[in-house]
Order: sequence, then structure tokens, then C-alpha cells
Amino acid sequence: MKHDINLNIHYSAPKEIWEKIYMVYVSMPYWSGDKNRPQWIGKDINLWASVEPSGIQIAGTMPEDIWEKWFDSLKRKLTELLGYEIGEPEDGYDFKYFD
Repeated sequence: MKHDINLNIHYSAPKEIWEKIYMVYVSMPYWSGDKNRPQWIGKDINLWASVEPSGIQIAGTMPEDIWEKWFDSLKRKLTELLGYEIGEPEDGYDFKYFD
């Protein structure tokens, strides 16, 4: 199943926030490193993340049953570490950092 979502983490977030985000990325199942961008790879799994004006973009393929748990875990971990609720801006989640 293909996925393409954005999270309400603005590119203007300070360096210490990006360091925390990277720690969460590394903690997630299927982490495969940061060759050109953060990636998660496994059987039928090929996800990547990038920083866009619309927020952090996570896109690629992952079976739906794995995605639901993985994505919920990612949002929960980011919310706990960053101190504000993380979700998709189109669902009403606000950005915290701006230029």
C-alpha cells in the first residue's frame, strides 16, 4: 500500500528539535539509515522522510496492517518527545515553529 502523509513539524524548527526527531526515526521498526534521506526498508516496505514547506513528508510503501501500528507509534513518540500533538496538518494539527 502506498502512503504519502505530512506531519505538522515545520522546517523552521530549531536544531535540537531535529536531533530529537532523528532519535525517533532511528527507534522505529524497519529503520535502515540515512543515506540520502531517512529510510525504513523491509519486506514490502520502502518508506522515506523529507522536510518540506508543508511539514515532514513520509512517503513510500508499507502494508496497511503494519502502517497503522507504525504510524501511530511514530506520532505518539514524536508527540511525547516534542511536547505538542503531532499529526497531519490537513486534519487540523497546527505547526509550532515558523520562520
